[in-house]
Amino acid sequence: MTKGTILIVDDTPENLHVLSATLSQQGYQVRGVIKGKMAIRAAGSALPDLILLDINMPDLNGYEVCEQLKQNPQTAQIPVIFLSALDEVTDKVKGFQSGGVDYITKPFQIEEVLARVENQLTIRRLQRQLMEQNQQLQLEIQERMKAEAAAEAASKAKSEFLANMSHELRTPLNAILGFTQVMNRDLEISTEQREYLGIINRSGEHLLELINDVLDLSKIEAGIISFNEGSFDLYRLLDELEEMLQIKALTKNLGLNFIISSAVPQYIKTDKQKLRCCLINLLGNAIKFTESGHVQLRVKLEAGELGRWGSGGDKEDKGASIEFPIPKQQRTNNKGQTTLIFEVEDTGFGITPEEIDNLFYAFVQTSAGIKSAEGTGLGLTITKRFVELMGGNISVNSVVGKGTVFRFDIQLTPADMSEAVTQPTRRVIALEPGQENYRILVVDDTEENRILLVKLLEPIGFEVKEATNGMEGISLWESWQPQLIFMDTRMPIMDGLEATKQIRDKEQSYQDAETRRHGDTETQRKEAGGDKEDKEAILNSQFSILNSQFSNTIIIALTASTFEERRGEILNIGSDDFVRKPFPEDVIFAKIAEYLGVRYLYEDLSPATTTTHKFNSVSKHNSFFLPELAAMPSSWLTDLYHAANQVREESIFELIEQIPENKAHLAKSLRELAHDFRLDIIVRLTKDIIK
Repeated sequence: MTKGTILIVDDTPENLHVLSATLSQQGYQVRGVIKGKMAIRAAGSALPDLILLDINMPDLNGYEVCEQLKQNPQTAQIPVIFLSALDEVTDKVKGFQSGGVDYITKPFQIEEVLARVENQLTIRRLQRQLMEQNQQLQLEIQERMKAEAAAEAASKAKSEFLANMSHELRTPLNAILGFTQVMNRDLEISTEQREYLGIINRSGEHLLELINDVLDLSKIEAGIISFNEGSFDLYRLLDELEEMLQIKALTKNLGLNFIISSAVPQYIKTDKQKLRCCLINLLGNAIKFTESGHVQLRVKLEAGELGRWGSGGDKEDKGASIEFPIPKQQRTNNKGQTTLIFEVEDTGFGITPEEIDNLFYAFVQTSAGIKSAEGTGLGLTITKRFVELMGGNISVNSVVGKGTVFRFDIQLTPADMSEAVTQPTRRVIALEPGQENYRILVVDDTEENRILLVKLLEPIGFEVKEATNGMEGISLWESWQPQLIFMDTRMPIMDGLEATKQIRDKEQSYQDAETRRHGDTETQRKEAGGDKEDKEAILNSQFSILNSQFSNTIIIALTASTFEERRGEILNIGSDDFVRKPFPEDVIFAKIAEYLGVRYLYEDLSPATTTTHKFNSVSKHNSFFLPELAAMPSSWLTDLYHAANQVREESIFELIEQIPENKAHLAKSLRELAHDFRLDIIVRLTKDIIK
């Protein structure tokens, strides 16, 4: 290995010899030439690291050699040090102007030459390193750009996949949940059938919640989830949650308490659905992972007092507790905002220090969660993100074996009372008399969805027609002239977005033709001659169809997508509004009334009809089941345990039929458990007795 290669150019052999010998002794590889042209050829054939160049030479002087070297891209970067007896300032300036990097005057000192050579070669090495690093950086930038492009393509593919999955899953759910609403309108169905409809509806809504969990997480990862602020009745929301979760708590003999500070306002303004999701996730987990004791929700204002966690019992073991606050986001508490605090406390298993750090990661479950074999592991991830969207933080404090408290706060702005106050629950039963015939076109490729809307709208008094794709929809729109179209966005042959665009284009062309007609009427009347009134009637008849289609049709898009960016795309294409599947019937009727001015006749629904909360066998305590089951034969109990544990529903009903008539109440309660798919309760009860 050498310290570098040096080309010496000097027409004096003695100088060549001295410099070559000295530089070689210092570890440099040296070549020497005595003419300028030879120097140019030598530098081009084997690039040196540095050139020592004399100025006064017979064929080409040093300035000319340096200039030619710098003009050649191959040799332009080689540093050149002039060695010359010329010591005038003008000579040195000319040397630097021709491309030299240094200038040594003869007679020279060897030490000076060595120092200047080493200095220039060090600069040369650093330049090369910088160049190599720059090239490496450019390669890394290119690779990163490729990776970003690949990630963007993957993200787009993922979004398209989720959009497809959203459509494929939510579309059949729309039919399932929708037809339960339609069938529930039938006054002739029995109480038992109404209970079955309730089971179908609850099961469908539970499945919809699981689907929404996955889709919500995907939207969070894509950074496209939105904050939909609105005013609502907080007390009513908490009442509904308490009533909904009370049944689950009672099945485990747990106390479920909601404690609301009197200072908490009844009407608040935030994202209701996200707040509801956060509370259901936290309260549901607390009930799931608590075997005895209680679950408690406390709500207060930031300045309010409700007591600290553990104030109601002996929880002084602070050494075992771990607090894991989620880092506070940058936020300002604007004037008029209020901080509302929620605390969910349980007396369950607790969370170990090893598990708590990963608690809010997607698809991560604690050991208790894994043992329960329930859920997706997404609830806390989604809860954390939703809390942050509402301007707050979430934290957890847990003592293993004693319980856990989740605490989060959100930011509120003053509520709009006209928006927040809920209207009495009513159900549309007919159109108010004296109105025109309303024509509604349903365009959807899924037969179940078309039938659902037809069954929902025709009994009310609407005239309804169906189309299976966008092309059929356009044809029916032209011939039948509906006032309103429910247009599915995803269909074969022609999707709803393209159909909507074509309808709007045709309406615009009709409008342009109408404008031209008014301008040309007088000219055409003169050319037609004859009776003025007759000719006007003929001209008007030519545009009768045109005039009837001149008024824009209301188009409401039906979409199974949950992605917010679809909203802008749908509205920009020409839709007046859009409704997500699965949709409740009141949303459909409200949209029709909003855009067509329809007036309805209503039926006031009693609380029993609107909320069919039935404290059936699911809510019965062990005090009922255990004595009743204990009186049954042990072999029968064993068979029932195995049938429930192996999810053999037919065997369960056969065993229930074997219960004596004097225990009809037990048979009825077990049958209700089986109908509600609560085989887990049957397994637990029979297992306790067998033990």
